[in-house]
Amino acid sequence: MTTVVPFDPELGAALLAVGDQIPPSLTAEMIPMMRQGTVLAAVSDDDLRRDGRFTVEERTVPGRAGDPDISLLICRPTDPTGIPGCVYHTHGGGMILGDNRGGVPEMLDWAEQFNLVVVSVEYRLAPEAPHPGPIDDCYAGLLWTAAHAGELGFDPDRLIVAGASAGGGLAAALALMARDRGGPALLGQMLIYPMIDDRNDTPSAVQMAGRGVWDRTSNRTGWEALLGDAAGGPDVSPYAAPARAADLSNLPPAFIDVGSAETFRDEDVAYPSRIWQAGGQAELHVWPGAFHGFDSMAPGAALSREARQARVGWLNRLFNK
Repeated sequence: MTTVVPFDPELGAALLAVGDQIPPSLTAEMIPMMRQGTVLAAVSDDDLRRDGRFTVEERTVPGRAGDPDISLLICRPTDPTGIPGCVYHTHGGGMILGDNRGGVPEMLDWAEQFNLVVVSVEYRLAPEAPHPGPIDDCYAGLLWTAAHAGELGFDPDRLIVAGASAGGGLAAALALMARDRGGPALLGQMLIYPMIDDRNDTPSAVQMAGRGVWDRTSNRTGWEALLGDAAGGPDVSPYAAPARAADLSNLPPAFIDVGSAETFRDEDVAYPSRIWQAGGQAELHVWPGAFHGFDSMAPGAALSREARQARVGWLNRLFNK
């Protein structure tokens, strides 16, 4: 396939500005270097407190049996209106990068608007911790969070999972796990351009190779770090790659968005289609000319503002139904 989807002009200009810091193709040899720096600003405790509107703490909680303890970043509103809900957040980074502060500022935007506690999990990264290490950490943190709703001060009936990129894939996997293992009950799942299919062979993956952010080579790097030689093969768990799930029924309502000019486009369009076919609820947005992570790298762009507002609109319907 030789044709490509053009980038939105405003986003394309932003991509050119950061292109030397974020190459489209990431190989395994580049992981240590990429972990040393990012184009996104570090998030401090002062940033998270938002002039005293939130309290911030890092809590160490038990992992699954035989696993190490995990750290949860917990941000609670200091003056909640009634009993808050909770967003449990899984950060992005292709399963190989990032920490539990990445992506939290958008979660706090939601928390201010919808009266939420934010809990963000620090899961082990691949390749040092292959599957099921990362998802086991995320699920252990979710179980702890739900079990301690009273201590954290939120309504367990208003608990959602949310994440972007690899974090979106982990959030989707958590929804599957919670369904299959009897809880905790989730009100919804927010999947922001999620990484959900290890097969890496969709038309969009081929079409956008070498372009934008997180292309087909990068995607192979991330999946092989997580799954090793099993990546792309017949025996991959849906808790690693949710697109592998044979049954998408009885899941909490989902929001999925993705750019039209990114690797994940086609897998992310197929996922809500299968949820609908199984009788579930899903909302899908495909942002024209958007590359992967566009709203984080170019937050002032018109399309980025529109995408974030669409997420807020879905949350408003979810929390106020």
